[in-house]
Amino acid sequence: MLDQLGIDHQVRSIMSSSLLAVCSPHIFVSIAWDCQEVVNIKNLMQIDAGLGQVVATDTSQIPYYLVGDKWIRLPGSLKHITVGPAGIWGVNKDYAIYKYVAGNWVKAEGLLKQLDAGGEQFIVGANMNDTPFCLTRSATVGYKGPGSPLPWTGLPGAVKYYSCGPFGCWAVNKNDDIYLMSLNQDCQNNGWRHIGGKLSMIEVATDGSVFGVNSAGQVYTRDGITASKPEGTGWSNVPMYMPMKHVTYDLGRLWVISNSGFTMVCTH
Repeated sequence: MLDQLGIDHQVRSIMSSSLLAVCSPHIFVSIAWDCQEVVNIKNLMQIDAGLGQVVATDTSQIPYYLVGDKWIRLPGSLKHITVGPAGIWGVNKDYAIYKYVAGNWVKAEGLLKQLDAGGEQFIVGANMNDTPFCLTRSATVGYKGPGSPLPWTGLPGAVKYYSCGPFGCWAVNKNDDIYLMSLNQDCQNNGWRHIGGKLSMIEVATDGSVFGVNSAGQVYTRDGITASKPEGTGWSNVPMYMPMKHVTYDLGRLWVISNSGFTMVCTH
């Protein structure tokens, strides 16, 4: 019933009166997850968390960095931003790539529509043609600006969204098919392995956890992931009371953005 209402304030009202008599109207409860509204940021488009840091972009392509409970505006304009062991990177509406170095965005060679800094200090991403790329650890860490080598390595297949963690890299293609690749810091890989299910976007946390959102706005997490079984054992739904479009996870916090730009942070 709640999914059909489609209006955030109605959802909050119903949740607070019928499900959360003892809680604030800005807190949501799903099975095993408690979700609270992020009240001091609006209209986020994309969010990424890693190593205790959180970055995001809004629908006006303004990038932000979370300090405590305050969202600090970063310089520039970005449509996608990522943070992780490889640092902070982003891409703008023209697919130009930037690395955040000493408080400024330094332009990097290449064109990508999405990228991820969650690998072991290497970068992965996908371009406008869904071609996946990888940047080695040495090139990623060493990049300081023009003149630094930036040898992007093309990878097999076609993916629209790509994310890495300590046990492997996960991606989805234009048909929402899900794939897993073992990829090391030198961009050596063993190809893609198809994983059952359908997701529109997928994110891997720095602890190896995997979360994603499907075309209906439902959130899922992958169970049973370990170093010896990086593919895990299956998908579990994380119940939400409105359709979501983006998700990221770090240090026990699940960040989700609704289709209407409403942001929540959930704890297990």
